[in-house]
Amino acid sequence: MKKILKIYIEAYSGLSKESWMLAIVMLLNRMGSMVLPFLGIYLISELNFTLQQSGIVLSFYGIGAVIGSWLGGWITDKIGNFKVQALSLFLSAPLFLLLPYFKSVESFAAIMLVLSTISEMFRPANSVAITRYAKKQNITRAFSLNRMAVNLGFSIGPSMGGFLSNYSYDLLFYCNAAAALIAGIVFFTFFKGRKERNAAPIEENLPKEEVVKERNAYTDVKFLLFNLVCVFFSMAFFQILNTVPLFYKDVIHLSQTEIGLLMGFSGILIVVFEMLLIHTTEKRFTVTQLLVFGSFITSISFVLFTVNHTLGMLYFAIGLMSIGEMLVLPLMSTVTAFRAQKNNRGAYMGLNGISTAIAFIVSPFLGTHIATTYGFDTLWLITAVLLVAVAIGYYFFTKPLLPKNMQ
Repeated sequence: MKKILKIYIEAYSGLSKESWMLAIVMLLNRMGSMVLPFLGIYLISELNFTLQQSGIVLSFYGIGAVIGSWLGGWITDKIGNFKVQALSLFLSAPLFLLLPYFKSVESFAAIMLVLSTISEMFRPANSVAITRYAKKQNITRAFSLNRMAVNLGFSIGPSMGGFLSNYSYDLLFYCNAAAALIAGIVFFTFFKGRKERNAAPIEENLPKEEVVKERNAYTDVKFLLFNLVCVFFSMAFFQILNTVPLFYKDVIHLSQTEIGLLMGFSGILIVVFEMLLIHTTEKRFTVTQLLVFGSFITSISFVLFTVNHTLGMLYFAIGLMSIGEMLVLPLMSTVTAFRAQKNNRGAYMGLNGISTAIAFIVSPFLGTHIATTYGFDTLWLITAVLLVAVAIGYYFFTKPLLPKNMQ
């Protein structure tokens, strides 16, 4: 017991107070993401959209996320991460308040486009802030702490969302708005006028032969290939936000409360184990090995959806998926941080954010289409095969982006 406690203490020690505060802001913000897992259900059960119409509307969230990731990265390099994060948080709040007033497919798609553009500008700016305030020797743990906050918010949010949506979806939207506003106030109060700890590029710690002239993120072929693999991983994994809740409701006939608890279970696992997992594995395995293994684990989790539909199996599958998520998502950011340079961190982080954003476009539309036409089991098997291909892609395309000791 003492040994385990010591490992936990080591996993959390040495992180800057700014890293902790960025994580707290992310926690508050992502507690407001409680609407996302229930959005497809809301569109179908409350607004009477078809499954495919729901997929199209959710894809517009993805289109906005692509725009927001690119725009957020570009503006961050121009005006700094503080202004972009504050702008995104304070503008998101009133947009959530407007959601209940949009009832048609066209109008809801339009408001989702605007909302996701504004809210997703936050991500690249926040990632740049992590690299600016984290100590260089523990940048992966700083990203993991931030991811832990995301998942704590995502465990609390959907669990609350399941209860709230049983009473009123409007109340769900209003709570989202309140969470974004509180996150904005906390962020602005703490970071206004604060000096960055780590303004120098990460590459200053690299051997001289590995430091090169400044690259353009959008013509960096090696990074673009890595990012393409990230797109496919995100397309597969983020089924958890759209088709998986629909699968739980329409095929397994779980209640919204049960869905919220099941989704929240993933977040709880990540909160409890991610920092510990990263702390112990990064000393024993390379970044490439962890990305490959995480992709394989996630693949297996989707196969389990086709085995049987008992609650025990569903929780086991989500548990495996959570392990894959813990290994892959923070390391995607770490690889990006090490590839980026002093004056283009926003562009690199924004471009990597686009890999996630593209998934929000393709995943709901393609996922609902396959599920409608061929069934959910076919969707899960296709997703599993895609993730095996992703693991192979990570093996070949990650190594050229990292210093030799991390490959």
